[in-house]
Amino acid sequence: MASNGVVYKVVETSSVTEDELERILNEKVAEGWTLDGIQFAMRDASKRPSMAFLLFTRPGAAAE
Repeated sequence: MASNGVVYKVVETSSVTEDELERILNEKVAEGWTLDGIQFAMRDASKRPSMAFLLFTRPGAAAE
């Protein structure tokens, strides 16, 4: 999706481990994406997140 010349990418993972988050970050940054933020989804019965959504951006063509 493009808006104001910015392209967005969302990567969803249910494996919320240090190794998996690092793998995703390194892979997407190497592809030219910039980390915009991370959102975690929590379960009521656990203090650990059950899912993570990594948000990335990069310059793109302006939307028409």
